Amino acid sequence: MGSKNKLKRFRENETFSNVIQPTRKEVIDGFSQKGNWHTLFNNSNPIVLELGCGKGEYTIALARKNPNINYIGVDIKGARFWRGAKIALEENLTNVAFLRSQIELIDLLFNKHEVAEIWITFPDPQIKYTRTKHRLTNTEFLKKYHHILKPEGIVHLKTDSEFMHGYTLGLLHGEGHEIIYAHHDIYKNYHAPEEVTSTQTFYESQYLEKGKPITYIKFKLRY
Repeated sequence: MGSKNKLKRFRENETFSNVIQPTRKEVIDGFSQKGNWHTLFNNSNPIVLELGCGKGEYTIALARKNPNINYIGVDIKGARFWRGAKIALEENLTNVAFLRSQIELIDLLFNKHEVAEIWITFPDPQIKYTRTKHRLTNTEFLKKYHHILKPEGIVHLKTDSEFMHGYTLGLLHGEGHEIIYAHHDIYKNYHAPEEVTSTQTFYESQYLEKGKPITYIKFKLRY
């Protein structure tokens, strides 16, 4: 994407009513939206996050299917989720918002027990050991998710990375969390949840065309 296109999208994001873009300082000093996300949607419906939402394809697809649930796509790259935000406005999807921020700040962006579910879709697996702290399912991130999730809150991990799938499964088992469902190739498993197989991102469809398996884990955190 050219720099001109990026700048254009950044400017448009600033005009979108469904895009929230706090500075890092605003988040650390006390984010005003924390604990008050229902005021953005003007209802008390459950809140579901997509972390590392990219273009927002999953956020949009889930919001279309579930109008009584509020969805927030979180990503630091606003030029990417611009597309999802624009589609949501064009389709008048009032249950969609996008938040531009670092995921490491997630517990400063949402209050304790404010979130019903979390989707992590095709994150960078950060395979090198030195990148472990950036892996979105490491222990520190899981603790942050546990803080903002409701007591029976669910986390979904969908990835094409066998490494990420195996690493997360091992960590969940080792820490005693509840694994509700796990499979290393969901499109070859007839019992896979419909919510997982009915929605595909652009890159996911490309992976499938190449015969690359897509993995999925659904779990509850028990700390």
